[in-house]
Amino acid sequence: MSEGVAQLKHEGSQRQVVVAGAVAGLVSRFVIAPLDVIKIRLQLQIHSLSDPVSVRNVQGPVYKGTLGTLKQILREEGVTGLWKGNIPAELMYLTYGGAQFSAYTYMSHWLETIPPPYTLPSSVTNFLSGASAGAAATTATYPLDLLRTRFAAQGKDRVYTSIIASIKHIAQHEGPKGFFRGLGAGVSQIVPYMGLFFASYESLKPITASSPIPLPLGSSDAVAGVIASVLSKTAVYPLDTTRKRLQVQGPMRDRYVHRNIPTYAGVISTIAHIWKHEGRRGMYRGLTVSLLKAAPASAVTMWTYERAMGLMLAFDAKHKDD
Repeated sequence: MSEGVAQLKHEGSQRQVVVAGAVAGLVSRFVIAPLDVIKIRLQLQIHSLSDPVSVRNVQGPVYKGTLGTLKQILREEGVTGLWKGNIPAELMYLTYGGAQFSAYTYMSHWLETIPPPYTLPSSVTNFLSGASAGAAATTATYPLDLLRTRFAAQGKDRVYTSIIASIKHIAQHEGPKGFFRGLGAGVSQIVPYMGLFFASYESLKPITASSPIPLPLGSSDAVAGVIASVLSKTAVYPLDTTRKRLQVQGPMRDRYVHRNIPTYAGVISTIAHIWKHEGRRGMYRGLTVSLLKAAPASAVTMWTYERAMGLMLAFDAKHKDD
């Protein structure tokens, strides 16, 4: 980023936005991959640790909290278990990052052309642009998100041996719809999440940039990203859990690390089932690790995006002077 507090939507060309977004997504994904695997494992665990009866006859591991899950995966699957599903996830984040930031700046510029007296407040423009960007990027990359979830849900018994094999199997046994299981929940979650995130980030960035506390390496961008992420993620988390449960439906459901995942039909019925059988805690299972993941992920994403954009802007300025 430029060293001032210019808003994201006013920085760089469309090409620079796509490149910076893709780089930010790639770096962010690699850093937070282990936390993502832990979060998915906890979200797919349907039994309650506070109810001993629900743990009886459980097929597969019983995970106990973030640290306990980390230790168990390391013990049973090794370090590589923490990066399961990383290839489709890297492809997803690479594509998602470029599409998201590109759509955000495009929508922002379009909304800013609305003439008075219909001109929208900046916060509303940021929210609508973020929501639209999230919906577009999520839909475009959803098959990769589904593959990421299914690979992360695999234990020692591998359901899919490779990305190509998984694509062929899903296409053969579930059809095209199989690649979009849970898309409704995904879009329902991402629209308010990204709307809140970008609106919060754009509002917080000037505040953190003028912080009296010295922040090294331009990390005011990272701090703004962390705060915006925690607020947004907590608000929409139940829909994220719903999406994960729907993504592992299909004929291979009983071969994942959790072998007792119920059959879910749609977003509303899934939410109702989780609420009835697992209560509020079931809706928020894995929230702690999700925030531990979302906070650094957003920090790394926004910091990397701003730095990549800054480098490209500086490069262009230098060559213009030459």
